[in-house]
Amino acid sequence: MAIVAVLGAGLLGTGFMENLLAQGHTVRVWNRTASKLDGVAAKGAVVASSPADAVTGAERVHLVLAEDTAVDTVIAALRSGLGANVPVFDHSTNRPDKVAARFTTLRGEGVRYLHCPVFMGPSNARAGTGLMLCAGPAAEVEALTPVLATMTGKVWFCGEAPDRAAVYKLMGNATLIALTGLMGDVLSIGAEAGMDAAAVNELYANFNPGGMIPVVAQRIVRSETADPSFTLEMARKDVRLMIEAAGERELNVLPGVAAAMDRAIDDGKGLKDYAVFAR
Repeated sequence: MAIVAVLGAGLLGTGFMENLLAQGHTVRVWNRTASKLDGVAAKGAVVASSPADAVTGAERVHLVLAEDTAVDTVIAALRSGLGANVPVFDHSTNRPDKVAARFTTLRGEGVRYLHCPVFMGPSNARAGTGLMLCAGPAAEVEALTPVLATMTGKVWFCGEAPDRAAVYKLMGNATLIALTGLMGDVLSIGAEAGMDAAAVNELYANFNPGGMIPVVAQRIVRSETADPSFTLEMARKDVRLMIEAAGERELNVLPGVAAAMDRAIDDGKGLKDYAVFAR
């Protein structure tokens, strides 16, 4: 068993702490608001007084923080306690260019920093399931993957460019968040027709659009030159019908889609494949 430091006790960080404790590791923890550590302390975690204290003696360090500003502040604070060659895994959702700059600076100073964001919720973190992305030197990521896999189940090596995992993380979250907004619009259309959420979900019991995401991405790439399977003008008509069907209910996504389609039509692309509006 290892001595592991986890800094950041949000929902995801707390899940990681509980998972590592369940594996039998010695888990040293720190959080800016110390009271958030009461639960894991009761389960055996060692509460540290500072980031440097948390990482002292640790064989690996996991950061689960809000974003870049907090990451930079906490890394600066832990440096005095960090052992030589100890990997620092940053699971925070960060801006790619700042990840790349941080990687270059820290590596130049001898810190083994790797950006490893995740697609997983607190329950996944506790259970050690989900997907962890990791970017950096291939041999190093390969050597560290077995310990990371105990926390997530699947580790995806995204490539050696240090910011690549950050880019994929933002793209994935964009998909999920935009889809959530769109589902709000779908529920509004259903509600205007007198349908509750269960009735709306009958659509997805029979029609699963999830597998179409890669197809749509390729359609966007080819939309300028490909023969249209569905013209932009016809798709814009359908979006008009969707908005009208929602009545006076507030919509999240469809009005923005309509505006983007109108701009593309004004540019003379109305008879091209409908996906051209997204370019």
